[in-house]
Amino acid sequence: MRRTIDWADGAIVIVDQTALPRDYRVLELRSVGELVDAVKRLAVRGAPALGAAGALGVALSAQHRGDVRADADLIAHARPTAVNLAWGVERALSKLDQGPDAVLAEALALLDEDEHLNKTASKHAADVVLAECARRPLRLLTHCNAGRLATVGWGSALGVVWHLHERGLVEEVLVDETRPLLQGARLTAWELDQAEVPYRVQPDGAAAAAMARGMVDCVLVGADRIAANGDVANKIGTYGLAIAARHHGVPFVVVAPSSTVDSTLADGAGIAIEERDARELTEYGGVPITPVAARVFNPAFDVTPHDLVTAVVTEHGVLRDGVLRGGVRSPGRRRSP
Repeated sequence: MRRTIDWADGAIVIVDQTALPRDYRVLELRSVGELVDAVKRLAVRGAPALGAAGALGVALSAQHRGDVRADADLIAHARPTAVNLAWGVERALSKLDQGPDAVLAEALALLDEDEHLNKTASKHAADVVLAECARRPLRLLTHCNAGRLATVGWGSALGVVWHLHERGLVEEVLVDETRPLLQGARLTAWELDQAEVPYRVQPDGAAAAAMARGMVDCVLVGADRIAANGDVANKIGTYGLAIAARHHGVPFVVVAPSSTVDSTLADGAGIAIEERDARELTEYGGVPITPVAARVFNPAFDVTPHDLVTAVVTEHGVLRDGVLRGGVRSPGRRRSP
């Protein structure tokens, strides 16, 4: 598949991200129930890809002449943190009174736009990184997966790597494994391997040590929801990375399409944080690894305060003081080699 998520022969077609890297498996989702299950078990994931899933799910319901608004509500609430899911649902619903074909056309248009917007956002972010970091080639660190698997077909934070790699400016990418579901080790490493970009996988807990050793020029992450003031919800562990980056003087750059910005929230305190099944921590490969009575705190995301972020970059440019402004002027200091 050229795209991570697409529409073909009356079905939503996705790359099953639970099977990678061992198997490259393509699933055809022919009911809203199958889509919701795929979203909940992370067969399709990543904020931009979830926006596409939301729109395509409404189109699927409309094509089947189902109870579209009830199905739309079910899809929109499948995962609470990523704003793009509900955004995609609402965008497709806006065409419902024009008939099923109009709903599908809107969903397909969203897919095309996602590729373009993420390429543009990541190009802007690449310019920010080059302005912030004097060393060449660059040593980059990323957390979770913000590549093409998290979008329709290009990538947000990992899209920056593609732009820089094309110019011969990437020495290495350090890939946080991203506990407990290993989206970094399984998905980001797979994408980098496919693209022949040099990389190393590291434990999440090694990131601060890597910065202390001078192994990191810039941290690049995506986002699942961005508040109006620039607070960023992203995969659990991102907040800690931002604290370590600030301590070590390493730029911390967030890359996401503007659909991820939730202007209804003044700050990150209003972002709902998904908590996942305790078995993701108490079991490994179905085998118990904790005492039976162990209690679990398993948030899927955390919120990084805006004052720890060097730049939030969308297709429109850099988010400053709650306002999206064009251009890519460096928002912070320039690092020495």
